[in-house]
Amino acid sequence: MPRPVTLFTGQWADLPLATLCEKARAFGYDGLELACWGDHFEVARANRDGKYCAERRKLLDRHGLQLFAISNHLVGQAVCDRIDQRHKAILPPHVWGDGDAEGVRKRAAREMIATAKAARKLGVNIVNGFTGSSIWHLLYAFPPTPDAMIDAGYRDFGKRWKPILDEFDKLGVKFALEVHPTEIAFDIVSAHRALDAVEHHPAFGFNYDPSHLGYQGVDYVAFIREFGDRIWHVHMKDVAWSPAPARSGVFGGHLAFGNPNRYWDFRSLGRGNIQFEPIIRALNDVGYSGPLSIEWEDSGMDREHGAAESCAFTRRLDFAPSKVAFDAAFEKK
Repeated sequence: MPRPVTLFTGQWADLPLATLCEKARAFGYDGLELACWGDHFEVARANRDGKYCAERRKLLDRHGLQLFAISNHLVGQAVCDRIDQRHKAILPPHVWGDGDAEGVRKRAAREMIATAKAARKLGVNIVNGFTGSSIWHLLYAFPPTPDAMIDAGYRDFGKRWKPILDEFDKLGVKFALEVHPTEIAFDIVSAHRALDAVEHHPAFGFNYDPSHLGYQGVDYVAFIREFGDRIWHVHMKDVAWSPAPARSGVFGGHLAFGNPNRYWDFRSLGRGNIQFEPIIRALNDVGYSGPLSIEWEDSGMDREHGAAESCAFTRRLDFAPSKVAFDAAFEKK
């Protein structure tokens, strides 16, 4: 059977979950990927209130929606980041606290463990998210960056995340990093290095999203084939980039999303440069049978129109792998 098509709720957190459930079902979705912000899934409440997870499940069930994963990108970002005022806007008050950088990082780590516990109570075993990075600011190596500084960044990631992953593993929950700029892994090379830094921890894998690889010039199909056994969740998201010289480059020119002078920007599925059929074929080849979760982002399009067309696009595109060779009838018995 083709894979279930779900909607990531992160970009819809301004809506109550009950409202979004009605819309998602009308758009044609099979389920949701719940973000741990807005009122969609509250980690502290899940761990405190014995009825909360059952109530969330009942709400989804009433609308015929399945659940395969939750996502806590915002808190995960703070585990390794160089903390500044931007983080206050994305973190729960109890994680931000007094804003002391190391205190924020430690509270974020505890919150990620709490997220795994909440996922377990909810009956899911995948938590998607970010890791943050203490070395993202060193991306462009000038002033010249000694290798020792990069090495230290990966050690810091391993030191902070291995204890978190140990707790995930005890709970039977896996953490899937969305490979993405500003994270410890943002392409194929850095993904290998991140795996090495956590000693290929059994609870650490990837939430595959081709868009963040495509605009960087990374082979997004090769990523699937290289890390197939570590791809635990898939985001479907498109992106367009300029075929000709542009006024800004891959670093974005400090321009906001939606600015026409950007070299690249996110698009509704099927309207960008990502070639999705090779992705589906590669996912089939590596045996991925989980959901295709649409992370809808397009600054130039009404989101309800975009969410509906993206669901239909994904359904037309997806197909199950063949169980027989097409020319098997000619094999000698």
